[in-house]
Amino acid sequence: MASFEDLKRKAKGAVETIADVSVEAYRLAEEKAKILAKTTKLNAEISREKTQIRRLYCEIGRMYYELCKDNPEENFVQNFTEVAGAYERIAEMKKEVEALKKTSGFQHDDFADADFNAEPGDDESQGDA
Repeated sequence: MASFEDLKRKAKGAVETIADVSVEAYRLAEEKAKILAKTTKLNAEISREKTQIRRLYCEIGRMYYELCKDNPEENFVQNFTEVAGAYERIAEMKKEVEALKKTSGFQHDDFADADFNAEPGDDESQGDA
């Protein structure tokens, strides 16, 4: 039978091994957390840069359209035609909106405070009950 000292020594060795493994697991978890945080930060920065690029592309496209809309290069004719068509449809819809306002008796100010993007239930006056 093993002596008490042998059991004590084996238990102490097991505890030290567990402690060493725990310290190593903590160190690895800490290292992974730092890598994850850095990765997340870099991905956010990449996203911001891509947003900036998209904004700049839009501005370049808008400027190019304005410069060349009367005489587009051959490979842009289709796109320019579609943009011009969209502008025409917008103008027609705006005319229709104005005609509806005139025939309905509503004034422009009747629509001034309307929030057409509000979600249902966002009306503050409903909360006064």
